[in-house]
Amino acid sequence: MGQQQLLLIVLSTIIVGISIAVGINIVTTSAGQANFDAVMQDLLVISERARDWYRKPALTGGGGNDFTGLDLQANIGWPAANENGAYTISTAGNATTIVFQGIGVEDLDQDGTNATIQVAAFRDSVVTTIVNR
Repeated sequence: MGQQQLLLIVLSTIIVGISIAVGINIVTTSAGQANFDAVMQDLLVISERARDWYRKPALTGGGGNDFTGLDLQANIGWPAANENGAYTISTAGNATTIVFQGIGVEDLDQDGTNATIQVAAFRDSVVTTIVNR
């Protein structure tokens, strides 16, 4: 009877240990995915604000159908960083396009590089590119 009880205790300990490891993995993955989604959403908001600025006449402080000279903070009021990540203009604006980049604070795929996304804003559309998960 003592061996059966000892075997049950060892088996229970192994099952609890595996459950804890799986739980930690799920929480880590969820945090990474949530940060990835938040950076993507921030970049989409930035690109929509940039497109609004693009359409606004130059006489009223807009781009006058040109992305040239657009600045994240000065023109569209977006901070260089927030709790989700850091944001920059990856490719300077010209008459037709501008590319923004966001680098998250989490590493979704656990490869040592935080999630990185680029969004190109055009007059009538946006294109997203996932550089690294």
